[in-house]
Amino acid sequence: MGFAYIGLGSNLGKRFKNLEKGIKILESLDWLKVMKKSSVYLTEPVGYEDQSWFLNMVIKVKTDLLPFELLDKLLEIEKKMGREKSGKNGPRKIDLDLLFYDDQIINTKKLTLPHPQLHKRRFVLVPLLEVSRNKIHPLQKKRVFTLLKELKDEKKIKLFKRENHE
Repeated sequence: MGFAYIGLGSNLGKRFKNLEKGIKILESLDWLKVMKKSSVYLTEPVGYEDQSWFLNMVIKVKTDLLPFELLDKLLEIEKKMGREKSGKNGPRKIDLDLLFYDDQIINTKKLTLPHPQLHKRRFVLVPLLEVSRNKIHPLQKKRVFTLLKELKDEKKIKLFKRENHE
């Protein structure tokens, strides 16, 4: 049994509904239990900037699966929800990123843990702070709140209020 942190994102279609559906699918699985959910944030795109803003959030889960098995299941869910590969940092209906799995450090072609960019991205650190303020990044050797405080990323992020959108 392990604890994992998953980043969810969407900037195509009904973004909020996409996040809700992704979580609903995850909550229906017997090998995974959603322990905590962050708020949803409206975030400026990173990398490829000529696209719609994203909705992002982070969840903490408890799972029976090992990291590679969990990754495979997350990719299956993305595909089932209609995600199409649109290039690196491109628009997507749903994105399910494995951020941490316990304190494991994995560096393969298929999976890198912790997620290699998480400590550089405000859209990950802000919601991650909500679900695990004191989580220590096993490579950076710093808590989430310290990583956020030291962050250079200037991308905009704000709490998403559903009644104002979609």
